[in-house]
Amino acid sequence: MSLVEDAIRAAKRLSKAVDALRFDEPVTHVYNPLKYAWAAHEAYLRRMNPDGVRVLFLGMNPGPWGMAQTGVPFGEVAAARDWIGIEAAVRRPKDEHPKRPIEGFACQRSEVSGRRLWGLFAERFGTADAFFAEHFVANYCPLVFMTETGKNHTPDKLPLDEREPLDAACDQHLSRLLDIARPEWAVGVGKYAEKCLLRVAGEGVRVTTVLHPSPASPAANRGWAEAATRQLEAAGVW
Repeated sequence: MSLVEDAIRAAKRLSKAVDALRFDEPVTHVYNPLKYAWAAHEAYLRRMNPDGVRVLFLGMNPGPWGMAQTGVPFGEVAAARDWIGIEAAVRRPKDEHPKRPIEGFACQRSEVSGRRLWGLFAERFGTADAFFAEHFVANYCPLVFMTETGKNHTPDKLPLDEREPLDAACDQHLSRLLDIARPEWAVGVGKYAEKCLLRVAGEGVRVTTVLHPSPASPAANRGWAEAATRQLEAAGVW
């Protein structure tokens, strides 16, 4: 079985594992794009170099206007469709929040984090083929959590009794993904993802981090691409 097929099988197992978990208030809605946006996510996994990658970037979990819509990590619609070259039918989640509709690739909202991340890669590498020759992007947790108001609720804010089984499933998948992709470098996009990598990565993987591109970060709003490039160059990744 090929490396890519292994990654697809691992993602299916992760989807099934997290689907079995239950979350209480303040979380009222949970989206699993590995389920309703599976066609797009599988197409994305098939972009992975079948010989493995040199650099794996890892985010925390999907954003409501990114991977939640497209099934692509940091999947801002324009980047996923126009640069990576993925467009597929996206179904609706079973319990959809009225303030967070899933419109798939028809979504008109832009996710700033995804626009910044994929924008940097497009500027540096020119084509998606050139980027994916040595790089890949994944998320630690595949689920999107929302409160009653529709506010995004990140996994780090879950209570311990809910976070522990979620982390166990995500750690197992991350360990498997690292075994499959065999990266030299694993880069946490933000400190949370870096901590996950430090917890899971074996001795053969060098772990570092870049500033998270979220607009909630004042530092990211002062030239994120330049700051991230400096970090990657200083670490020796680029």
